[in-house]
Order: sequence, then C-alpha cells, then structure tokens
Amino acid sequence: MKILIIIPAYNEAGCIEKVIDNLIQNYPQYDYVIINDGSTDDTRKICARRGFNFMDLPVNTGLSGAIRSGMRYANYYGYDYVLQLDGDGQHDPEYIRLMIEEMEKKDCDIVIGSRFKTERKPVNSRMIGSQILTAAIWLTTKGKYIGDVTSGMRLFNKKMIKRFGYDMHYSPEPDTLAYLLNCGVKIEEVQVEMHERIAGVSYLDFKNSIWYMMKMLFSILLFQWFRKKVKE
Repeated sequence: MKILIIIPAYNEAGCIEKVIDNLIQNYPQYDYVIINDGSTDDTRKICARRGFNFMDLPVNTGLSGAIRSGMRYANYYGYDYVLQLDGDGQHDPEYIRLMIEEMEKKDCDIVIGSRFKTERKPVNSRMIGSQILTAAIWLTTKGKYIGDVTSGMRLFNKKMIKRFGYDMHYSPEPDTLAYLLNCGVKIEEVQVEMHERIAGVSYLDFKNSIWYMMKMLFSILLFQWFRKKVKE
C-alpha cells in the first residue's frame, strides 16, 4: 500500500522546515511531496537547499490548483492513498494511521480529520460559520452530516485521486463535498487534534472569511438546487 502526503505551500517559509523535518524523522513510512504554489517568499529556496521533495508551480494557482497537481503526481506514480496536509504545522501526522484504518474499515472514499467528531465546536464567529456550512450541506444532501467541513486534513482513495486530479470542477472545498455526497461518494470523519500554525498569518482574516462563507453558501445551495432541477 503506497501512501503519499501532499503538502500545498504558499509562502510557508516560516513553517515548512519544521513540518517536513517532523515527517522525515518520525514518519518515514510515508512519502511526501510539497506543492510550492508560486510562493513569493523563501519557500522554494528552503525546499531546494534542504533537498526536500517538491513540485514548483511557476504561478500561484490557489489551493485547488495545488491539490490537482499533487493528485496527478500521485496518480502518475501509482499511489493508493493521498493525505492532504497543510504546510503551516496545524495538522498532526500521528492521525494518518487512524484515518487509513477508518477508510479500510468503512470502505469509504474520503476520510476527514475532524476537530468535532466527538468534541463540541467552540462558540466563535469562525465556528458559527462552519456550522452554517454543515447545515447547508445537510439540507442539500438529504440529511448527510459532515461536522468539520473546512478541515484541510483529508485522506483520499485511488478513485478520488483520479477525480480530483483530472476533473477541473473538483476543489478541496465544502461545496465539493456536498456535490460528492450527492454523487454517492462515501465520506467519513475521525477525531483529530489540530495545533496553532507554527508561523505566519492565515489569509482568512475577517473580510476574507465573510467572502469565503458567502461564496461557499452560494455554491452549495444554488448549485445543488440547480443540479436537482436538471435531474428532474
């Protein structure tokens, strides 16, 4: 069984060394590839200097483009599973084994590392937004529930590797999860613990978070409604 960890990285010069050193030292059983997504800081220089395995995208393509590139890499080299791991140190590779076990036990297509599978969501603006997206997916998928729709720690099987790699409409976002659930794709969650990012600042400030929420809600509610009408 071949497992590849895909690490999208955009301006993660302050984090990437610690993330990769942790993988190399403590989880050598997993292969990895960094997708340097057109970074304008020293991310590429660090990867090259340290001899890390990385793909260098000449321009910033966004998370969707980075994941698509990584999935094509995984498909080309014949990997069975892909684990999406953020380059900011928030995700703990300790849970990869648990996610693989869940995928094999439940025979599912995607396993999400969830902060809220067995724990309650904290009450803050970001988590309220996450709950709204969870509710939107529940409404548009006949009651199918995903507790942590914004988690970036996800395990994909071989079928999903090809779909995310070669279908241009697939992005690693909540609206895609809604679409996949309505297509019969089986998605499960396992409880994980996530850390604060090692360095840098998330691009999702208040303004960007509001825009992200509006975009995701529009896509989930309108697109799923349109798709239902077309099927009818």
